[in-house]
Amino acid sequence: MTLTVRLPDEINSRLTSLAQQTGRSKSFYVRKAIEEKLEDLEDLYLGLAMLENVKSGKEEVLSSEEMWSGVDD
Repeated sequence: MTLTVRLPDEINSRLTSLAQQTGRSKSFYVRKAIEEKLEDLEDLYLGLAMLENVKSGKEEVLSSEEMWSGVDD
């Protein structure tokens, strides 16, 4: 898939410089940045959704004692 993104000049310059200094493509670094940030955003929003489910009673919360009870049985 191809995606077109307009970057501010400063970010584009930094990206170009990094790519030139490392011998990697700008696309490589853009892809890496998106992957890492996307993981953070997924964790954040999935966590918030889980919190809402707990608050609304859709998800049950267990204490550590409850969770570990019966594990050694």
